[in-house]
Amino acid sequence: MNHKHKKGWIFLLLCPPLILITITFIVMWLWNCLLPEILGVKSITFWQAMGILILSKILFGGFHFGKGVRDFKERKMREKMAGLSPEEREKFKEVWKNRCSGGFFNRNNG
Repeated sequence: MNHKHKKGWIFLLLCPPLILITITFIVMWLWNCLLPEILGVKSITFWQAMGILILSKILFGGFHFGKGVRDFKERKMREKMAGLSPEEREKFKEVWKNRCSGGFFNRNNG
């Protein structure tokens, strides 16, 4: 077995947890250095910082594990749109324009 490949796998296994731990420590450090003086909140622990980091990724950033799936869906949609006639394309655009024009707070409940 080639030892270069073995080292590569170890690197791939160790890198993501080390990055998560490093980012968590950065979040904890920034929180504990800035927010107690600015907002008067309590200092947080490592695990609380990790929880805040994960919660913020879920709420604001999402987890982008399915980028390949999203690219596939976009490519498939482009292919479908390319196969439509100009009249069908205009009808499609009009339907989606009507669906999206009300905005989130102006939609009728029904």
